Amino acid sequence: MRVTVIDYKAGNLTSVLKALRHLGPEIEVTDADTAPIERAQRIVLPGVGHFAATRRLDDTGLTPAIRAAIARGIPFLGICVGMQWLYAGSTEAPSHAGLSHFHQSCSRFPDCDQKVPHVGWNSLQPRDSSRLLSGVFPGEFVYFTHSYKAPVTADTAAEAFYIESFAAAVERGNVFGVQFHPEKSGETGLKILRNFLTCEAAC
Repeated sequence: MRVTVIDYKAGNLTSVLKALRHLGPEIEVTDADTAPIERAQRIVLPGVGHFAATRRLDDTGLTPAIRAAIARGIPFLGICVGMQWLYAGSTEAPSHAGLSHFHQSCSRFPDCDQKVPHVGWNSLQPRDSSRLLSGVFPGEFVYFTHSYKAPVTADTAAEAFYIESFAAAVERGNVFGVQFHPEKSGETGLKILRNFLTCEAAC
């Protein structure tokens, strides 16, 4: 199993690589070269920070390579901002488009008496049909740190609640995303990463 991890210079790369290596696949990292994406059997896009940082994917030519890999049926996992990039865009950087695999946009948590960003452990409510969350039970905890979130839609694989309900995980076909950090979420996070690695390539 060859997993290509994309480094767009704003991701939580070290922790993600450590978690993936613990599960045993061959890992290849790229920050500009499209060849590792073209030969990948799985692709992971970790992300933290500002949505505008994903502009590097366009600037380096990785975006069309990712689109082509997804079209070939290669399973893709976006983490945190990597998940948000799968949407049309985010109000955090209105002038910068995302991949638009999901046509909605991400937005900031509304202002209220609770602090933003949402940081810490929170529970998941997975949908029974989710392949990525297979074996994850309602109420299991994962680790979040984010100020922007995706809406709950038919593509939502799991919901969480902070101020309001939001998509904690999303999936459609061979494309998956998690708003939380599986690499920092203990055994539950490893279970989710393992599900991604064992998903059929044509899923």
